[in-house]
Amino acid sequence: MAEESLVGVYRRVLRNQMNEMADIISGGGAQSFEEYRKMVGVIEGLAIAERELLDLLEAKARMENEED
Repeated sequence: MAEESLVGVYRRVLRNQMNEMADIISGGGAQSFEEYRKMVGVIEGLAIAERELLDLLEAKARMENEED
């Protein structure tokens, strides 16, 4: 079995955390609107982190293609 890349592991962790938080929200886990807003903010932050990671990977791939 090949080792999973650090980037792959990090992306999976981000996605799992987003999914877990979304499951909590959809199951009525927020006890107040303030708690709901906090959970939504966490999901937004994780989504931003994932998008930044993907953008960096895309930029790296473009730079590598330009070198060829």
